[in-house]
Amino acid sequence: METKVVTRFAPSPTGFMHVGGIRTALYAWLWAKKNKGAFILRIEDTDKEREVAGSIDHIIESLKWLGINWDEGPKVGGPHAPYLQSERLDLYKKYAQILIDKGLAYPDPYTKKEVNEFREKAELEKKPFLYREHRPALPSLGGPEKFDVWDETKPLRFKVSEIKSYKWNDLVYGDLSAGPEALDDFILIKSDGYPTYNFAHIVDDIEMGVTHVMRGQEFISSVPKFLSLYEALDLKPPLFATLPPIMGSDGNKKLSKRDGAKDILEYKNEGYLPEAMINSLALLGWNPGDDREIFNTDELINIFDIARVGHSGAQWNNEKLNWMNKEHIKKLSFEELKKNIFEYLPNELKIEKLVPIITERISKWSDIGGIIERGELNYFYKQPEYSKEKLLYKNTFSEKISENLKEAVNALEKINEKDFSKENIKNVLMQIANTLENRGELLHPVRYALSGLDKSPDPFIIAEILGKNETLSRLQKAL
Repeated sequence: METKVVTRFAPSPTGFMHVGGIRTALYAWLWAKKNKGAFILRIEDTDKEREVAGSIDHIIESLKWLGINWDEGPKVGGPHAPYLQSERLDLYKKYAQILIDKGLAYPDPYTKKEVNEFREKAELEKKPFLYREHRPALPSLGGPEKFDVWDETKPLRFKVSEIKSYKWNDLVYGDLSAGPEALDDFILIKSDGYPTYNFAHIVDDIEMGVTHVMRGQEFISSVPKFLSLYEALDLKPPLFATLPPIMGSDGNKKLSKRDGAKDILEYKNEGYLPEAMINSLALLGWNPGDDREIFNTDELINIFDIARVGHSGAQWNNEKLNWMNKEHIKKLSFEELKKNIFEYLPNELKIEKLVPIITERISKWSDIGGIIERGELNYFYKQPEYSKEKLLYKNTFSEKISENLKEAVNALEKINEKDFSKENIKNVLMQIANTLENRGELLHPVRYALSGLDKSPDPFIIAEILGKNETLSRLQKAL
């Protein structure tokens, strides 16, 4: 029987969620959904000194905003509860006792001063410091083979069972290996009773039936330790998939706060769509095998494949994100556009006909605030102020401009108010403009008379939104 795919995301509550962490969660989630498996959210909160208050709620909010929902975990429950490591301490002690009974774990008796002396001696001898060379239980030193009792007052350290080289297959990077120098005795449980990451995550992955582990390159060097611990427990390890780094805007170093590694919820507050963020993050290190760039979440689930995750670092690009977000905005229905846009508009600008105009000018919802602040839409609810010279088109005489505007007024007056649409307005004005030496001799002064701006939507749309009476009023004022 085929094993059910189980993936997990196990963040530490030590600060905000950034794009790197979220991408790891996304890939694990996509792979689980693709294979009709389970995705688990687990909180690794054993480093109490670094834990930041509110981080757990922040993690949950970030994932929920993006639609990365978990099958097991906090707020959801499941057969492997609890999902906070701080509530699973008895489980880690159970596995620690198994290792103690096998003679593969020992209390660390050394003080910090003694350890520093070991390090200094290794440096003087120009050798790497290896804790395994200072095991207090070495039979050659007359020590016992194992400890029957651990009083939990000292750190419990893993005794690497066999010093050897390791080879393993990574689902992204292929065959990897490391020599015996990568192995050393590491702490399983600290003196405060909390397990280390190296121990806790392995126990939890075992207990939760995790089949695929996705994480960053920084963990490759630790894989031999993990494999050694799996061997000590006589258990088969999960499959590992190492994800390429996310690079900053210059492409030469890992993404930092300066380059955009900011709180993922900042993107929410700036008005990005969760679908666009998912789309953008999915393509940071993975490709679909063709030139497509815009995907909805269901499409990503269907086509995602770990085998297509690349080796090279993927560059984070805010401009690309803005473009992608704009493309996703275009896919929204009129009602969805209206709902989101109206949240950013003052009451006097909550005009349905403005929705497509604003949509064309934004990449994210917060761009609307900038448009409002700059007064770029003020002319829709109050008459613009400008000098008459602004109405002139290139070297056209003012008399000619006035003549053209009078003709426009006369033509527009003949349109019934109920038929005062951009199509009908365009039709009558273009009939006049096409008789002129240059269409700008009419269209420029009309646009300026209606908006008072050098850059604005075309005058036909403005006139439709303003309505017949206001349009005629502004054109007559310009005469």
